[in-house]
Amino acid sequence: MKNIPAMKIAVVAASRNGFSEELSANRRKKVAEIYRSKYDEADIYECPICVGDNEVSVGRVLKNIQKEECNALCIYLGNYGPEIAETMLAEKFFGPVMFCAAAEDDSEDLFDGRGDAYCGMLNASYALGIRNKRVYIPEEPVGDTAECAEMIHDFLPIARAVEGLRNLKIISFGPRPNNFLACNAPIKPLFDLGVEIEENSELDLLDAFQKHEGDKRIPGLVEEMATELGAGSASPGILPKLAQYELTLMDWIRTHKGQRKYVALTSKCWPAFAPQFGFVPCYVNSRLTAKGYPVACEVDIYGALSEYIGTCVTADAVTILDINNSVPRGMYEESIRGQSFIDGTYGLRDLFMAFHCGNTSACKMKDCKLCSHQMMSKNLPEEITQGTLQGDLQSGKATLYRLQSTAAGKLCAYVAQGEILPVATKSYGSIGICAVKGMGRFYRHVLVEKHFPHHGAVLFGHYGQAVYEVFRYLGIEAADIDYNRLEGDFYETENPFYRGLSV
Repeated sequence: MKNIPAMKIAVVAASRNGFSEELSANRRKKVAEIYRSKYDEADIYECPICVGDNEVSVGRVLKNIQKEECNALCIYLGNYGPEIAETMLAEKFFGPVMFCAAAEDDSEDLFDGRGDAYCGMLNASYALGIRNKRVYIPEEPVGDTAECAEMIHDFLPIARAVEGLRNLKIISFGPRPNNFLACNAPIKPLFDLGVEIEENSELDLLDAFQKHEGDKRIPGLVEEMATELGAGSASPGILPKLAQYELTLMDWIRTHKGQRKYVALTSKCWPAFAPQFGFVPCYVNSRLTAKGYPVACEVDIYGALSEYIGTCVTADAVTILDINNSVPRGMYEESIRGQSFIDGTYGLRDLFMAFHCGNTSACKMKDCKLCSHQMMSKNLPEEITQGTLQGDLQSGKATLYRLQSTAAGKLCAYVAQGEILPVATKSYGSIGICAVKGMGRFYRHVLVEKHFPHHGAVLFGHYGQAVYEVFRYLGIEAADIDYNRLEGDFYETENPFYRGLSV
């Protein structure tokens, strides 16, 4: 996957005077050995220097891990650990940081072989608070060597997202379409996250597109598109224009990323786009997203931000979809009621259809085809509405999430796990039947109550744990991160006396 950081996590053992440094170093070695045996060795670097009570060790450790080009750090309390030096190291390190600690591992040696890291983690947490330093601490931060290796692996996608955002530029084209307040949000919180933004007119994009006419790379890209689509290209004549547009965007990324390493995009794709460009951009947007350059529709800047987070977390294609329409009762009765799926059975109000005009990558759809835009072709000539990718979404586990700014400039988010059902939608666009336990209540008391827009980012798998931790690492308060609560776990605004309709 392009356009995301390659992570290398330095594992540094901490050791406090009065405890055995050898114990801490040996535990670190075992953690690193287990990690290498189970996961990718290139992801991890075992620092041979322990951070100790002497603050000089902080500088030595930093010099060592910088030389090894590490961009994430795990501070491992192999024993009690020196809270001043270890948190100073966290403060001075330039990338994402996690803490974890060693459980006692020898019941026959609880004199010289006892590390007391269970206690040390408390002091580390207190000292981090004093320094106002945000780090990742796992749900159960004290574990044996195998468990700590797994914690470090869990940190990898979180670190990748945090590092990616620090080096991200979002490039947008055009203002939001008229009568489209939904994705209106202040951009200052982007800068608070360290994200850069470049806002352009769609006229700038049109000018750049026209300058790519006759580009010598177009035929090769047309061939690539035709191979990807196979029998699904109902509009092969439009491919040269789509290839020209894709080259325009990729060249814009290359020449406009500036000091940033990574880019996400969003553009005004209607109403004037089709008449001026001669096609709709959905398929090209889907192709860039599959390559790691997510493109959000309708100048949805926070949608692009959310998609990029998911790209980093999964190292895979994501999509952005409207939380769009209810599932007809007849379809539910015929194909869903009583059926057991990945997460069990579902009621009608657990379901909704997620849809967009045709922006989901072909690799995440089944039997998709390139065709005309269903809605735009009602008001425009069909030949200029070609370029959308139509078909049902790939079924399987899914995660629905979004990071958003309120109108007052406060960051908030939600994440919900569920699945895309293997049930035909009998509809158009990039679309799927999504199931989320308690979706009806989540829809009312999170999405509606807290004024989230209708666009939701979707990951093809269960990644709620990592996405939630990314939100926490970015500084979003737990009270501002919502999730789908199950029966008996009331939302703050929920009427406890309401008796909802059941199916």
